[in-house]
Amino acid sequence: MQHDVAIIGLGPVGATLANILGQAGIDVLVLEREPEAYHLPRAVHFDDEVMRTFQQIGVAKTLEQVCRFNIGMRFVDPEGGILLDWPRPRETTPLGWRSSYRFHQPDLERILRQRLAAHPGVTRRTRCEAFFLAQDADGVDLRWEDMARGRIERARVRYVVGCDGARSFVRRFIETGMEDLGFHERWLVADILLKGEKPELGDWSLQHCDPARPATYIRGPQNRRRWELTVLPGEDSAEIARPENVWPLLARWITPEEAEIERTAVYWFHSLVATDWQRDRLFIAGDAAHQTPPFMGQGMCAGIRDVANLGWKLIHCLTRGHDPALLASYTSERRPNARDYIATAVRLGGLINTRDPATALSHAFPRAEGGARMEAIYPPIGPGLMPEPSTLTAQPRLTDGRRLDDSVGYGFALVVEDGFWEGLPADLRRDADALCTVVPGSDMQGGDALLEGAGAAVIRPDRYLLGRAASAQALREVLGRIPRPAAASGTDRARQIA
Repeated sequence: MQHDVAIIGLGPVGATLANILGQAGIDVLVLEREPEAYHLPRAVHFDDEVMRTFQQIGVAKTLEQVCRFNIGMRFVDPEGGILLDWPRPRETTPLGWRSSYRFHQPDLERILRQRLAAHPGVTRRTRCEAFFLAQDADGVDLRWEDMARGRIERARVRYVVGCDGARSFVRRFIETGMEDLGFHERWLVADILLKGEKPELGDWSLQHCDPARPATYIRGPQNRRRWELTVLPGEDSAEIARPENVWPLLARWITPEEAEIERTAVYWFHSLVATDWQRDRLFIAGDAAHQTPPFMGQGMCAGIRDVANLGWKLIHCLTRGHDPALLASYTSERRPNARDYIATAVRLGGLINTRDPATALSHAFPRAEGGARMEAIYPPIGPGLMPEPSTLTAQPRLTDGRRLDDSVGYGFALVVEDGFWEGLPADLRRDADALCTVVPGSDMQGGDALLEGAGAAVIRPDRYLLGRAASAQALREVLGRIPRPAAASGTDRARQIA
């Protein structure tokens, strides 16, 4: 076997997965068809959960320096009246970071790729386009064209993950259908660089619910601003994106004397989610698995959550023996959550595009009224490796000032009340030590929030709760849900990570 995992695509989702696997010592091959990272803006938002994943791969502090905190979003009618108010908390959230960040995607891609240099087991190949996959019980045969050399190359890998976008090559080999949630619209995206200060634009993101032409305004970091505007039926995509046609559309907000256009493009926004995200040793993540309208800013976020979920499962299978049941939980956990986000974004799109904002608002949020605050909008996480739904856990600080995740690394963690730990049988303490990083409650500031009255809480590497325990027997049962070393089949052999 030449590589453990092949990742097709080196965008933010593929680069994040490569870092997750690379820091665990996994042998990774990354194939990217483009010679360099795309140099113009695309995604512009991520949240505290995604920043927590970036923290786990060691790039959060660097990334924070080039991001801007997003104070929130407002939906306004054509006269500027507030239909829906979605403020973001200004303080650090329980996850340990700010709730919403605006960023410039080339900055993110540069930071993620630079971090890969710290992982000698990660091999990056650019200008390489995969075209063939064939899998058997033990692995996958992969072929690609090295376009720089005009050569066909091949490798044998244990797993393949397609992070290769909406036209995913890997998705074709999984042969999955796509569920269509009914949103398909053309939007013009205009990225603008201000020449000077323009405070009247404000810091809020604005959804202009204007029947004549719905539009979105986004404040980016530094002098970056973005407008997204609906392309009306009959308008030509190429013509409307020409600068001389864009400026009249932006005239109510900005003029050529005040700014310059960095990029314009017309995109089709879709609402699709793949039925199957896995076929044996093949997986898809990010836009390859789901496509969403942008109204919640969750497109890239969902992809990062995908690989945070899949990454630790691949690590366990590569180091402790292939476990089909564990890998099957990737789709069952991630698909419902991604679908719920897309459905919510579609409802928000209905509000933005409506000719009757009041009716659309009550349809999207039946108990809401004009000017209502956006609360509890994020969908619940799907079922985890436990009977009850998984819960994303808080990240308190330790008494020495460090964040919890920095102390436990990318693995299972056991947060335990001191007296509970001392009362456990010796064999159970040994088992817990072997499977988890043990963090005494007395070492944490606010550890009670994690325990919620229990004696111990076991947290997965993606920081979702595996289970809480109030007795020794309950803790044995929770620890029993952690994948254990298994008898390896074929070329899958257990090997410990240094």
